[in-house]
Amino acid sequence: MPTQKAKSEHERERILKRILATEKEDKTRLVVIVSILIIALCSVIAALEAIGSVDFPLESIDYVIFAMAAAIGPYGFYAAAKEKHIRDIETRLPDFLRDVAEAGRFGMTLADAIVVASSGRYGSLTPEIKRMAAQIEWGVPASQAIRLFSERVRTPLVVRMTSIIMKANDAGGNVADVLSMVSHDAKETILTEEERGVTMQTYVLVVYIAFFVFIATILILQGQFLPKMEEAGSQVSESAEAAGAGSITGVTIQVDIIPTITFIFLLSVLVHAVGDGLLAGVIQKGSIPIGMRHSFIMLIAGFISLRLIG
Repeated sequence: MPTQKAKSEHERERILKRILATEKEDKTRLVVIVSILIIALCSVIAALEAIGSVDFPLESIDYVIFAMAAAIGPYGFYAAAKEKHIRDIETRLPDFLRDVAEAGRFGMTLADAIVVASSGRYGSLTPEIKRMAAQIEWGVPASQAIRLFSERVRTPLVVRMTSIIMKANDAGGNVADVLSMVSHDAKETILTEEERGVTMQTYVLVVYIAFFVFIATILILQGQFLPKMEEAGSQVSESAEAAGAGSITGVTIQVDIIPTITFIFLLSVLVHAVGDGLLAGVIQKGSIPIGMRHSFIMLIAGFISLRLIG
């Protein structure tokens, strides 16, 4: 039968996990609610514009584009901000582990070393360290506090590092040497990822350049080629009529076809914006949510280029 102390520790762990899950759910829920509200507003405006009930300054397709941007933009930027926060935590993690190892060499236990190190400054990692120190001061074991930290951050690097530390602490012995080794390994891993990030950034830039070249091509076709073709066709038809030959089929471009072609150009830009943005996110970080941010930027850039510049 479980003792009263074991039940108390289990209940405390369950409460901490519930608090952690609630914090994540609240942030995600807020982002989703904002996106849904903007999408609903844009959809209503687009429907009213389509049926002609209200005359808005923009076309109905423009509000559909705004709805698409609202669907991918907020979550994309939220995912990018979260990823940046985690990257900042991982960058300062080796410094924290080194300081804990130094404290451990003075005879401190792992719990006492974490509490002492919590007074330092580690950037975005500082709140997490203070939270671990507070949990330890409340009576939470050091291994459990480290595990809760791993569940909050939950990246491959942090999970691997914390697993090694917890096993070393449970096994006993000199934890300071293990912490020094883990700190060095984390530093090397971060440097390797930074080098890879710099290399991948070049490919992301290529994706952006290809997208804007595509937009420039469409602007040239829409602003120069189609009007010239329409003008040339009209001149040939007028010359043929003046000569008594009547109109020549196939050499004129009807005016009502140009808006259709322009609409097709706009759709092609939307497809490229979403697809190229997701591709850029996968290339850069191997993450589709990160790519939503790039899709949002390309979508807005394409809309501005075709509607305001074109």
